[in-house]
Order: sequence, then structure tokens, then C-alpha cells
Amino acid sequence: MRETAVSRALQFAAAFGIVLGITIFYRKVLPVNATTVALTFLLAILAVSTFWGIAVSVFMSVAAMLAFNYYFLPPIGTLTIADPQNWVALFAFLVVSVLASQLSNRARKQSEDLSARRREVERLYSFSRGLLESGNVIQLLNRIPAQIVDTFEVGAAALFLADKQKIYRSGPVMPLLDLESLKAIVAREEPVIDVANSICFVPVRMGVRPIGSLGISGTILSRQTLEAIGTLIAVAMERARAVEQLGQTEAAREGERLRTALLDSVTHALRTPLTSIKASVTNLLSNPALSGEQRSELLTIINEESDRLNRLVGEAAEMAQLDAGEVVLKLEPRPLSDVIDAALVQTKGVLGNRRVELRLPMELPRVRVDLARAREALIHLLENANQYSPCEQPITITAEQNGDFVITSVADRGAGIDDPEQNLIFEKFYRGRDQRYRIEGTGMGLPIAKAIVEAHGGTMSLTSQRGHGSVFSFTLPIDRSRPGA
Repeated sequence: MRETAVSRALQFAAAFGIVLGITIFYRKVLPVNATTVALTFLLAILAVSTFWGIAVSVFMSVAAMLAFNYYFLPPIGTLTIADPQNWVALFAFLVVSVLASQLSNRARKQSEDLSARRREVERLYSFSRGLLESGNVIQLLNRIPAQIVDTFEVGAAALFLADKQKIYRSGPVMPLLDLESLKAIVAREEPVIDVANSICFVPVRMGVRPIGSLGISGTILSRQTLEAIGTLIAVAMERARAVEQLGQTEAAREGERLRTALLDSVTHALRTPLTSIKASVTNLLSNPALSGEQRSELLTIINEESDRLNRLVGEAAEMAQLDAGEVVLKLEPRPLSDVIDAALVQTKGVLGNRRVELRLPMELPRVRVDLARAREALIHLLENANQYSPCEQPITITAEQNGDFVITSVADRGAGIDDPEQNLIFEKFYRGRDQRYRIEGTGMGLPIAKAIVEAHGGTMSLTSQRGHGSVFSFTLPIDRSRPGA
């Protein structure tokens, strides 16, 4: 308050100084006629009114009238007016200067109002964009008060929701932004602006029904801006609820799709070994006269198909463990060749006579891995390459160091994978569109391999071109436990 009074006094003093300066200039430096002096005073009054308001400009108008009368209207040096026409001129000067001050002040206020309105519109636009960034209702409700404080530069904000009977706040807790005050605004259904306490309230309406209220402290916003904020909050909340419901619907649909895919894959994968086992057992029971060699062959089929069934069940259980993060890795430094050799030994029967080309640098650093798990991931990649490429084409295994990781790649020369399918290939139970009924499998091998690699802190990727084959690459961290590693 004291600073405002001092500033106002300085404005009055400056206005008086301007009048004094014009008077001295035209009296001592550049003598001119009375009309020029009057126009100069009017221009100065207009300028002062534009910057300092009507009160200062009216004071300056009176001071300018007295100076004009005393120094420029005959008889000079007195406030007496001899010629009646000068009375008219002096009165006209005073009226014109006051009217001009009012018009200038009104134009200034309109300009300030327009500028303030423009700033509020810009802030409303920024606020609306911020509201669209959240699709979660709880996250949105926690963000709204903080966003109001930041965007509109207010001291504190409180959002009250009637159905939850809960207040979401940002900034210091203000006594006037209490629960009862916010509830009263919901019941009143009208904005309240308390200029004396620098606080304002607005109901938040969904259509015509109030669902809550907003309180703002520290800055007074216009009624239009307050109502716009309330409307934007209600629209954003409705949008967030719709996005959540859509997400839940999509999640349910995806869950149903996965369940269908699982049932389809498991049924298809289990039917073949079960059919073989059933046929072998039936043959053994219905033909007691079978030779020892025939009985041994049927028992071998039962044993192999039982192992196959056991593996399928094991893969499903392992996938569940990896998804739940329940697998504990026994990490130790190992040459990558240990992982590759172990995987090749394990897949020797599956690969048969297929040629496997190894292209490994001599000075490849050790990797920190769980040998059994890393071997399993590589086995899945080798079996995948074997299934989806012609038997006369080789499988190529390459490796190289890249920063803190060793990248291992398994390349085949199969049909390749279309771009749209490349984003789906690591999803559980997904199998290629053209191969799912021609080649047996559950669609769990690649997801298991990817989960194992990620459990090591690595990544898995795919590069494929239709008609030229596919390259599956994965990274494993380099062992840094030894000096210089």
C-alpha cells in the first residue's frame, strides 16, 4: 500500500514537471503562439492519461489550464482574462483536455482488458493441452490443481469431487479453501469471486449437473475464465473415464484373444503326441502277438511323445515363471562359445544333417550369464531357424562386441517375415500367419527366449526380409568383474 501511494505521488509530480517543462520551453527557448502551446499541452495530457490514468491526467489538465492562462493569455503574468473570447478558449481547452483524458484512459483500459483476455485464452489453451496428456482419472485429478497453479500463476488450487467427497490440492493449504466452502459452491452452482481475500470459486459441471467445485487463491480470474476452467476439467474427466473404459475393453478383448490363442496352440500341440501315444497303446493292447521289435518300436514312440508332452507343459510353466519374475539366474562369467557349444549339443538331434556355420571373433570378451538359461534361449532360436528354413540351407551364428554387450545373431535363409508380423512375433502363442497350420509349435519358444535374455539385462531383436530369411539377435552383458575386462 505504501509503495502504491509513493508511486502515485511521483506520477502527480512528474505530470506537474511536464507542464512546467513545456511552459519554460515555450517561454524561454522557442516562443510560439497560444494555439501551438495549447496543442502541446493536449498531446502531453493524452500521453499521461495513456500511461498513468484519468486522475493524473485531470490534475495535469487543471495545471496546464492555469499555466496556459498565466503565461500565454493576455494579460500575461496574471490569472485575469481581459478578452471574453479567451474565456471561451480557456474553458474549451479544459473540457477538451479532460474529455481527451477520459477517452485515452478508456482506450488504455480496453487495451489492457484485451491483453489480459488474450493471456487468459493462451493459458486456457495451454491448460487444455495439459489435460489431454493423461488418460487415467486418478492421475488426472492429482495433476489438475498443480497444473492450474503453474499455468495461471495462482497461489493455491483445490479441486473437490462430490461423489468421492475428496479434495485434491496444490500449493499451501488455505483456510478459505476448506471442504465446507467447496461443498457450498456445489450447492450454490454459481461462481463466487472474493476480491478482498483474493479467492474465487467455480462449480465443475457435467452438462448441467455439478459434480464438484474448484477453488483458487492468490489471483483473481475473470468469471468467463473460471467457467471455462470448470468446463475443461469436466470434459477432461469424462474423456479420461472413456479412455479407461476403452482400455479395459481392449484389455478384456486382448485377454480373450490370448486365451483363444492359448487354447488353439495347446490343443494343436498336445493332440499330435497324444494321438501317437493313444495309437501305440491301443496297438499294444489289441495285438498281444506283436513281435518284440514291434513292441519296442511302439514303446519308443510312447516314450518320445511323452517327453514331448512333458516339454510342452514345462514351456508353459516356464513362461508363467518368467512373466512373474520368479526365475533366479545363477550368473557367472563364461565364454560365449560355452553357450553356443552347449546349445549345439542339445539340438544335434533336432538339426540332423543341417549345416551350422560359426563366425566368432577370436578375442571375444566373456559374458555374465546363467549358462543353462542362455543355452535354452539359443536353443529356441536354433529350433525356430530349423523349422522355418529349407533343410539344405545353413544356419549362421555370428557374434561381435558392441560397447558393454556381446551381440549374438542367428540367421536363417527361410521365407522371411512380413513387416506387420515382425511386431507380433515375440508375443506369447503367436505363430506366423502362413506357417501356423503347416509347422507344429505352441508359439512360446521365441517369447521364452526373449524373456530369458531380458532377465540377463539384454535385448532381443529381429531383422527380416521377405524371401531372404530372418536374423534374430540378442545381447548379453560383458563380464566386468576382472580388471581390464
